[in-house]
Amino acid sequence: MNMKIGIIGGSDGLGKTLNYYFRDEFEVAISGRDHDKGRKVADKLGVSYVESNRELAGLSDILIVSVPIHHTSDVIKEVAPFMRKGSLMVDVTSIKEKPLKAMEKYLPHNVEYIPTHPIFGPRTTELDNQIIVLTATKKGKWYKKVYDYLDSKNMEIIETTAKHHDYMMSIVQILTHFSFISTASAMEKLKVDISETENYESPIYNLMIDMIARIVSQNPYLTYYIQSMNDNGTKVRDAFSDAVNELKEAIESDNGEKFVEIAINATKNMGDIQNALGRSDKAIQSLNHEFILLNNSIGHEIGLRHIYSGKVHIGVLEKIDDKTAVLDNGTRLRIANIEILNDDEMYQWKLENIPQKKYNVSCVFSDNVVPNIIVETLEQVEDVTKVFLSDIYCGHQIEDGFKSLTFEVNVLSKEAFDNVKNILTGFGGVLR
Repeated sequence: MNMKIGIIGGSDGLGKTLNYYFRDEFEVAISGRDHDKGRKVADKLGVSYVESNRELAGLSDILIVSVPIHHTSDVIKEVAPFMRKGSLMVDVTSIKEKPLKAMEKYLPHNVEYIPTHPIFGPRTTELDNQIIVLTATKKGKWYKKVYDYLDSKNMEIIETTAKHHDYMMSIVQILTHFSFISTASAMEKLKVDISETENYESPIYNLMIDMIARIVSQNPYLTYYIQSMNDNGTKVRDAFSDAVNELKEAIESDNGEKFVEIAINATKNMGDIQNALGRSDKAIQSLNHEFILLNNSIGHEIGLRHIYSGKVHIGVLEKIDDKTAVLDNGTRLRIANIEILNDDEMYQWKLENIPQKKYNVSCVFSDNVVPNIIVETLEQVEDVTKVFLSDIYCGHQIEDGFKSLTFEVNVLSKEAFDNVKNILTGFGGVLR
């Protein structure tokens, strides 16, 4: 029997995304606050829906709690008495001390628990190379199984304490989110037209705006609870405010030496600057390279894969319009959300998704032509998948010194077959 995984909060956010990772390997069931929505999500994903959190806890070998941070401890308390003997509880919130205390307090002694933090969001499509933090205080029979499973997915696993995790996240999340939202709020107060600034933007500014937009577009309630529920939050925000005021005072008091001192000290604390410059250079070069490829592809067939849906769009690129790629079939795709298929990827997609057509073509050549060379040449034609020399005829209808060659050609488009005929005549052949 397959292992049963239950996901409380499996119809939204990260909980919903977890279904994609588990449904092919395990028997998955979810619960949610909105039962109508939950059933629809479950039907679409091919998993089961259970209305009661308590019932789901009793059915699951592994129960994953994926609810808003401020509800996590209450949900743990609610379902703890209904957990199966020998089962495992996991939570996936970005604060670890409070869920850990709730698990320690409410779970029966025969239920194992591993507070975890997947450091990626619901838009992440692959587990490969993603970071996950494990903050278990006890390592029972489940721990190695979970660790080995995550390792098999090539995830980067960090083992630490809940206390240390929350301190680290106060820097990684609280400080950065607070500073980014503050910057976005200042722009709003200044009535900045972001689209107009793009006319003056440097690549670094462009990357910064994208990062800020990524943070501020997240669920603001989630962002608020990340700020308010981490016990390190006040200390971190006070440090940020002090730094802003100190820098502001240095500038407004015309104290250049103080400003330079602050900047130098801050730079020294940033770690390996050369690596940081290298990574940011790569990001900038990647963006520039993509735009160059797209601009050079205008008027040509191109394959574009949506990075979130995975859907591939094939067509002739008509133009780049306001950071949108426009194909000749009317498809419009935001450049930020696509990746360009290389020739091999596009060819493979066509093989798997476009029905092949088979044609037979006969052509008269002089006796000295080498058929194998013709076959090898035709096989190199774009969208030609197979070429087979099916007949060589030298009968009474063919003049002396000549022979008729018949080729069986499999193609992905009528244009490819037209190109085949052009090459045959280019070899000096006469189509029959």
